[in-house]
Amino acid sequence: MDANGHVMLIGATGLVGRQALPHLLERASREGFRVYAPGRRAPHVQHERLRPIVARVDTPAGLAQVERILRDEGVRLESFLCALGTTRAEAGSEAAFAGVDRDLVLALAGIAHQHGARQAVVVSSIGADPASPSFYLRVKGEMETGILALGFERADFLHPGLLLGERDGPARPGERFWQRLAPLWNPLMIGPLRRLGAIPAAQVGAALVHLAGRQGAEVVRHNNAAIERLARSR
Repeated sequence: MDANGHVMLIGATGLVGRQALPHLLERASREGFRVYAPGRRAPHVQHERLRPIVARVDTPAGLAQVERILRDEGVRLESFLCALGTTRAEAGSEAAFAGVDRDLVLALAGIAHQHGARQAVVVSSIGADPASPSFYLRVKGEMETGILALGFERADFLHPGLLLGERDGPARPGERFWQRLAPLWNPLMIGPLRRLGAIPAAQVGAALVHLAGRQGAEVVRHNNAAIERLARSR
């Protein structure tokens, strides 16, 4: 990572973001960049290389606050990292879900791109497709299409299956149910089916950090097997 180019991480307090942040800060210490983390609440960790931006980022005023801070501090970003995600039940409606997983991601990605970010690394979902009959996967696909339309030089989309790990926030009963069953059905997910299996959020977070700053003008989608390889090579 270029020491003169910093990183924006959104979703730093979520399941994957909490796993990624300590490793990202280790890299920041070694390589000399800063991590800007906008969100409704500050991450639980404090670090000299971490710059929390506490704002209602789901509102125009909050987004303007993020933009103003980056502008006033003369920030030039290298990478936009996104581990933000919710569910329809948690959001309250399909519109509210799309407002977070698509619209908010794109709004913050746009700000990052305006401040120099040439790369986007985004946790999406296996099966993301703007033409999918599944509302969830369609929104994820629309988000990916929107990221590409912003003009990033490089885009890495992580396509994990079910995420395994303890969340710090409202319970997700459906997710918890499938997590408990994962030890039974995950061993059956071999060969081409491996991409549909469950995967620890810690591996996804490690892959997210490993990809930050990667060079090359391309679009890459990383399935479970690729995520596992990236996590091992961190």
